[in-house]
Amino acid sequence: MAARAMGSGVISFGMVSIPVKLFSTVDTSKHIRFNMLREDGSRLKQQYISVADGEVVEREDRIKGYEFAKGQYVLFSNEEMKAMDVKSTNEIEIVEFIPAEAIHAVYVERVNYLGPDKGTARSYQLLKTAMLRTGRSALARYAARGKQYLVLIHPLDHGLIMIQLRYPEEIRDFNEVEIPEAEIREEELKLAIQLVEQVSNEGFHPENYRDEVRDHMLEIIDRKVNGQEIVSSREEAPETKIIDIMEALKASLATLQAPVEPKEAQKAPKTASAAKKKTKARAKKAASK
Repeated sequence: MAARAMGSGVISFGMVSIPVKLFSTVDTSKHIRFNMLREDGSRLKQQYISVADGEVVEREDRIKGYEFAKGQYVLFSNEEMKAMDVKSTNEIEIVEFIPAEAIHAVYVERVNYLGPDKGTARSYQLLKTAMLRTGRSALARYAARGKQYLVLIHPLDHGLIMIQLRYPEEIRDFNEVEIPEAEIREEELKLAIQLVEQVSNEGFHPENYRDEVRDHMLEIIDRKVNGQEIVSSREEAPETKIIDIMEALKASLATLQAPVEPKEAQKAPKTASAAKKKTKARAKKAASK
């Protein structure tokens, strides 16, 4: 089934304008959602309650306020809020072309697919090909829904994507995270590098991974729908131990290098995540001895 556009825009640079459609990269139909109900099964709805008197406040009686000091607000009417909105032109104005790798991962907020609007396939493909040939992506401003976004237009596969970026003031300084210095011994580093190389791959293969929590939830939901009893299996918290890192590394490597018997090979975990869990369990067991 063809994807449904969630919005539209116009890419502009110089005298060139390319109308495009925006599509979500996320298939929300796969999300597991639970509704809030009363015990008799009737749906519940959210309401806004005044802290001052406990009264329900209806939509027409609500206004917005900005807390400029503790417990002190400056109030804004709907008209005043509209005056603050950026005019939503839906224009995606390219400011400059930069190497895609120049954008640090912490700036990435969300990603949308861009598809050409009717009659714009040629100019769309021209822009995509030019960026592929030059190895550049387009940094642009995008005004929509009363906000201005900083975005990166990037060629991917057979089309273009629009990566919404965060502004510098939205990014917390990494220096706020305390990371103590630690001495690394050369023999530990060699073993760690060897372990990394043993479990390395030349590319990302998402088909090898599954959301195991989602699968587990769907299994329980299916059992519940079919009238089966649901029993909570209590999991014990993993024991926290200070382990010998050298022994843990050696045990991990030994597990990966051990020959696999034919019967075991049939039972070997199909996903990289399952194999990783098995390796960790064996390593912890060996290190704690």
